[in-house]
Amino acid sequence: MPKTRTAPDYVLMFTTLVLLVIGLIMVYSASAAWASYRFDDSFFFAKRQLFFASVGVLAMLFVIRVDYWTWRTWSKVIIIVCFILLVIVLIPGVGLVRGGARSWLGIGAFSIQPSEFMKMAMIAFLAKYLSENQKKIVSFKHGLMPSLSLVMVAFGMIMLQPDLGTGAVMVGTCVIMIFVAGARLSHFAWLGVAGLVGFVALIASAPYRIKRITSFLDPWSDPLGSGFQIIQSLYAIGPGGLMGMGLGESRQKYFYLPEPQTDFIFAILSEELGFIGGFIVLFLFGILLWRGIRIALGAPDLFGSFLAVGIISMVAIQVMINVGVVTGLMPVTGITLPLLSYGGSSLTLMLVSIGVLLNISRYVK
Repeated sequence: MPKTRTAPDYVLMFTTLVLLVIGLIMVYSASAAWASYRFDDSFFFAKRQLFFASVGVLAMLFVIRVDYWTWRTWSKVIIIVCFILLVIVLIPGVGLVRGGARSWLGIGAFSIQPSEFMKMAMIAFLAKYLSENQKKIVSFKHGLMPSLSLVMVAFGMIMLQPDLGTGAVMVGTCVIMIFVAGARLSHFAWLGVAGLVGFVALIASAPYRIKRITSFLDPWSDPLGSGFQIIQSLYAIGPGGLMGMGLGESRQKYFYLPEPQTDFIFAILSEELGFIGGFIVLFLFGILLWRGIRIALGAPDLFGSFLAVGIISMVAIQVMINVGVVTGLMPVTGITLPLLSYGGSSLTLMLVSIGVLLNISRYVK
């Protein structure tokens, strides 16, 4: 291994912390009314977000000092543990059901979402596999299928919860990693057709997913049902205009947009801070993507490069899906906006992932 650099990528670190601070402010602003009504404490969600952000930042600072090759050494153990957790969460009475999905493990207020851990575990394991078998990836039988098989098993287990959003992010991230490794476009074309058929089957198998598609095409066909979230989200973004209504002045957070501190936090941000506020947030994510790509290109070995590609692809996919849903460009699915949305497992794991990326940056040529 090359000699460690004296410092990680400070641009990436600073951008991450700025987004985290914006997220803390917006979680409080978006959730104050709901938290005051439900818990008689307007800071309820903000305090919890601050706690998880603090834990995540400490974890990130720790991971920055851990040689990223450690993830290669322990990737098999980590992914086995994550598969065990995915099995446990499906056991009735053990897995916690929220929003119709059995996706959480925990007691009382403390809970984790195993599918979030699986995303990072799969990235690390696949980075190891691809770095050791890159020459085989051009072979459909000996390269592409073995790498995708484990991904699809994990996706199937996540869909049993069900959690299409998280599963889609994981699969999309892994597909990008495999493509970057050199898989043939013709193989992806056939897999794309098969994936499309499977995606249609998944939608057809659950009535609520069909409603999400129809509400995406015409939300006004069911304005008080499946189209409610999209309509209320657009009602938030529209009045924001160029400069916004002012921080804390959102109207849609007053029980119009369900739990606006999570998946639809970007709508509240756009309402209060306007187009300029939304643009600044997306610009910061653009910087995050740029620094991640730079780290991937400069990594001293294939494992580090694939690991960086996986992490930054995961962030980019989540941002695109979340913003696409909020602006009505994609059907509604439960994907948080990285570093901004309220969440424990998702926020902590995202900061740990960026910590791994920052560690790789210390070895960039």
